[in-house]
Amino acid sequence: MHPSLNSPLELRHLKTLLALREAGNLSRAAQLLNLTQSALSYQLKALEDHYQVVLFERKSSPVAFSAAGQRLLGLADATLPLVDEAERDVQRLIAGAAGTLRIAVECHTCFDWLMPAMDAFRGRWPEVELDIVSGFQADPVGLLQQDRAELAIVAEPDDAEAGIVFHPLFSFEIVALLPKGHALLAKPWLAAADFADQTLITYPVPDDMLDLVRRVLRPAGITPPRRTSELTVAMLQLVASGRGIAALPLWAVKSYLDRGYVAQQRIGEQGLTGRLYAATPARLADRPYLAAFVRTMRETSLLTLPDVALL
Repeated sequence: MHPSLNSPLELRHLKTLLALREAGNLSRAAQLLNLTQSALSYQLKALEDHYQVVLFERKSSPVAFSAAGQRLLGLADATLPLVDEAERDVQRLIAGAAGTLRIAVECHTCFDWLMPAMDAFRGRWPEVELDIVSGFQADPVGLLQQDRAELAIVAEPDDAEAGIVFHPLFSFEIVALLPKGHALLAKPWLAAADFADQTLITYPVPDDMLDLVRRVLRPAGITPPRRTSELTVAMLQLVASGRGIAALPLWAVKSYLDRGYVAQQRIGEQGLTGRLYAATPARLADRPYLAAFVRTMRETSLLTLPDVALL
């Protein structure tokens, strides 16, 4: 059947092709669009069937687009920014766009992905004044309740917090970092007991904020000797020097692992998974730029961080 004048092309198709180019493969594009991979594949196949043309090479990595796919991507590049701008203008007219967005964080590694998200957001919402509440925050949700911040990045949602909405961001693997040649690297994975006689190097934060301690060591009654450091790179230098072992998000240390500074080991047979959430006050639900910033954080983290998955 030849293509008819009634084209099935919709904005969602253009968004799909753009997400596929940005993400590099079907799996990550599906996460970016909040679709299942099968739904995404069906959508693309239906479009290809209508035009009777292949839009991209499915076995290439990253995805390689055909001439027809490139033409539709050109349309997406020209059209979607105009649509986004118009939608933001409507939101400005309805609710107003100017305001302040103060961000509080409880994780030392958050800034590695938060800064790119803030840069992307500034280009879309220039009227919103972005600011980071200075210093490490042991209770960032408390700042929301005290009207000292509009958004907090936290590792655990707390349903008992009245008037606070928790937005899922992404999940990631937490790995043990060991010096190269360490005896524990011969094991398939590390159990709680393997940490008992090792010096554990952590950030200087309460134990309840350390996934390894809270979820692995404490339940097993393991209390290894401790050493702390404020900086990730300093922690890795201590590990590389044989002063102890650490547990950090894989995305935060991937570049050091790739360069062979230290070695990694899985924690637990299934791995130790960390999660991050954005918390916002329910009273600010009518501010469109808050939802836009949460969406930007999700998109940017998926596209810029290795080995993460959207929640």
